[in-house]
Amino acid sequence: MGKLKDVLLDPEKRPAVINDCCALVDGEVSRKKGVSGLAIKGGYKVVKAMKPRMIPETVDFLLDDFVENMEPIVEAHDGNGPVGKYLESRRKDVAGALLAITDKKAEKSRNQAVRKIYFKLRPMGEKNVMEGVPAVGRLVEKYLS
Repeated sequence: MGKLKDVLLDPEKRPAVINDCCALVDGEVSRKKGVSGLAIKGGYKVVKAMKPRMIPETVDFLLDDFVENMEPIVEAHDGNGPVGKYLESRRKDVAGALLAITDKKAEKSRNQAVRKIYFKLRPMGEKNVMEGVPAVGRLVEKYLS
């Protein structure tokens, strides 16, 4: 298995990785149910309508940090079974690693309203990211195999 950064951040593969990450986000948003699901879907639709390239640009902006934070978790996999299943078994760690990046960005934000909203929604974000870990595992596995 190659190092995560060598595979996911390869300049030739990066566009495909970004596209796959965007498809992952689209899929996770579309699976949301209930009142909170409606809110997430509605907000996502507005964002995509207002700035269609926002999701790919955000994924590209965060990808290096996400890979850096995921690397130790993936390296801890002993090769016993698929890496995707291993990541799924460590949902909380994976979610924590991914959210640590957005936490740091929110902490540094000078916009107090953005900070307040982000940290108010953070617990719901953790739940949603944990639900998406199986899809993240499949994406990582795709590129590492």
